[in-house]
Amino acid sequence: MNLFNEAKSLLKVNIREYGMYIALFVIMLTFTILTDGLFMSSRNISNLLDQTGYIAVLAVGMTLVIVIREIDLSVGFVAGFLGAIAAILLSQAGVPFYLTIPIILVLGIVVGMFNGVLVAKFGIPSFVASLAGMLIFRGALLQVTEKTGTIIIKDDNFNAIGNGFIPSIAEVGGLHLLSLILGALAIILYIYSEINKRKNKIKYQFDVVSKGIFAIQLIFVSAIIAYVTWILAGYNGFSWTVVIVLLVVALYHFISTKTVLGRHIYAVGSNPEAAHLTGINVKKITYIVFGSMGMLAALSGILYTSRLQSATTTAGTLFELDAIAAAYVGGVSSAGGVGKVTGAVIGAVVMASLTSGMNLLGVGISYQYMIRGGVLAAAVIFDVMTRKKRG
Repeated sequence: MNLFNEAKSLLKVNIREYGMYIALFVIMLTFTILTDGLFMSSRNISNLLDQTGYIAVLAVGMTLVIVIREIDLSVGFVAGFLGAIAAILLSQAGVPFYLTIPIILVLGIVVGMFNGVLVAKFGIPSFVASLAGMLIFRGALLQVTEKTGTIIIKDDNFNAIGNGFIPSIAEVGGLHLLSLILGALAIILYIYSEINKRKNKIKYQFDVVSKGIFAIQLIFVSAIIAYVTWILAGYNGFSWTVVIVLLVVALYHFISTKTVLGRHIYAVGSNPEAAHLTGINVKKITYIVFGSMGMLAALSGILYTSRLQSATTTAGTLFELDAIAAAYVGGVSSAGGVGKVTGAVIGAVVMASLTSGMNLLGVGISYQYMIRGGVLAAAVIFDVMTRKKRG
């Protein structure tokens, strides 16, 4: 009974963080029941995660942008345009894929830094600066694709990024061995990280949950990782898209939670004036966050273009809105200073799960837009209500 009461109070205090996981669980359970298990099939979950990849990457960058109280509306067409540039380099200029990818990522940083300069140096509101960028890159995308409409990519290595899977090594009972090993490593790393975090909190006399709740948390999360790994291993294993997204999330989670830069980003978001008075270079943080957003937009363009195996005139349409929606559903606060990159990815999976489940049920596209809009509105209302309670 004590465990139950402690879990209840823990959930109440951390409702922002745990709310999205509960929402994802409810959505997946509902669609699994309604589709007679088809939703949780290996093929569907694999496709769902691959389709989420390019939005999840954008959502990670967008979370940090919103954390510092800014917005970037240009990322969708930046992704589409840079994806088209990648297609041109590969198909028409004959540049190998291992040079094309770093070139595109560097171009993304340059574009992001340009937005950062407009916002930090010239004081242009980020909404206006990025809206201008959105229009510019929409036009640039049309310009580079207007002759053919579609630029086909025939580079198998590049196309494997969006469509390929990690090698199997061997199969055990029809399951991909390497994927199982990676899943097991992820569980071990998670448990090791959480135990270390708990030891450090105890060392510095911070409050920690009881051993019982801690054990339940470890078992629950490990079970989820194991289940997802088992599902994917039963199809083709982990795709390269999923691996890239996991690496991006791990890197940005480390930066945002374990480094001085991460602490400065959240300090700027919580109170820019106070951050400036304590010696934090607010302009520099703005440059870094927008530069990072540009690089992730470039990576998103690479993932999307390689998945389609071509660049199209419509690439990037509404990407920015999907990324913003994923960030808000994932728990980022519109007031700044609050939000996790892991939450952004969960938010992206929530939105993708809604779309996938409704497609399987044959729900009309008009209703899909309305339902997704309702979920976004609910997430923002939830954010405002929890802030009021804390206030």
